[in-house]
Amino acid sequence: MLRVGIAGLGFMGMIHYLSYQKVRGVKVAAICEQDRKRLTGDWRDIKGNFGPAGRQMDLSGVATYDDLDAMLEDPKLDMIDITLPPSLHAEIACKALRSGKHVFCEKPMALKLADCQRMVSAAKRAKRQLLIGHVLPLLPEYAWARKVIQSGRYGKLRGGSFRRVISDPAWLRNYWKADAVGGPMLDLHIHDAHFIRLLFGMPQSVSTTGRMRGKLAESWTTQFRFKKNLAVTATSGTIDQQGRPFDHGFEIHLDRATLIFQFAVIGGEGKYLCEPTLLDDRGKARPATMPAGDPMMNAFEAELQAVCKAVRTGKGVEMLACNLARDAIAICQAETKSLSTGKSVRL
Repeated sequence: MLRVGIAGLGFMGMIHYLSYQKVRGVKVAAICEQDRKRLTGDWRDIKGNFGPAGRQMDLSGVATYDDLDAMLEDPKLDMIDITLPPSLHAEIACKALRSGKHVFCEKPMALKLADCQRMVSAAKRAKRQLLIGHVLPLLPEYAWARKVIQSGRYGKLRGGSFRRVISDPAWLRNYWKADAVGGPMLDLHIHDAHFIRLLFGMPQSVSTTGRMRGKLAESWTTQFRFKKNLAVTATSGTIDQQGRPFDHGFEIHLDRATLIFQFAVIGGEGKYLCEPTLLDDRGKARPATMPAGDPMMNAFEAELQAVCKAVRTGKGVEMLACNLARDAIAICQAETKSLSTGKSVRL
């Protein structure tokens, strides 16, 4: 039985906790959180832009801590799951690795590339697994797109456009602080930066236009340039209106097919604006079959299954690998620089 301690009990900590309940061979054995009310199981104030609402939980059998060092000293824990604010990821990951624990850390890996390297070095010294929580490739629509692409049936990738826009998350503390969360660039768009890196490789340069909020990108569109003749763009950021809290999708071009999809939450209702569809070279529009159940929660369950398997076998998982997570941060930093300077930025 793999025994996990969750560090940080906000929205993502709750999602991870609920997802672990569905993964065989793993148990959340400990939780560390400074909010004493949440340590009693009262999660009713936890909220996010998807998934279930917070509720009263039964934490019997789970050790609760308000001091991280005390949790890390528990010799029965095998892995620490970090769902703390991004500014704390590097420090806590390195500390957990030094304590002999494997680490699963939510995205973004860190706020600075130097901190990413510090985490990687700590994992190598400790001879422990360090995996980063980029769940997007496991969402059914994105997993379907990857499967079609990897099959080679419709030829090579030619490019694509990606979209991820949310209402300004007013409920999140420090969202617009560059040294705490990093705003929508590192909290939101990094999903697509990671997916673009996974599909197309590392871009040579980026050119970004849009608007800033202080030192942070607020709303923007980026053109990615690669060695190969690929046409790749992404639009992301926040809007002030709360009537559409979430919106994402893609249009991916292959030699002999185009893959399209868009989903949004509008007026409290999540729905496809365009269901996942393959447009083939015979003029047919072929809707894809998606698995049953909540796509977000299913994706987190699949992600944690992959994490637990990696820890047990000692084998990494490509989409959760540190190099991709680090590259995604480098891409986002280049986009912010391009947006703030008005110039193309090389990577």
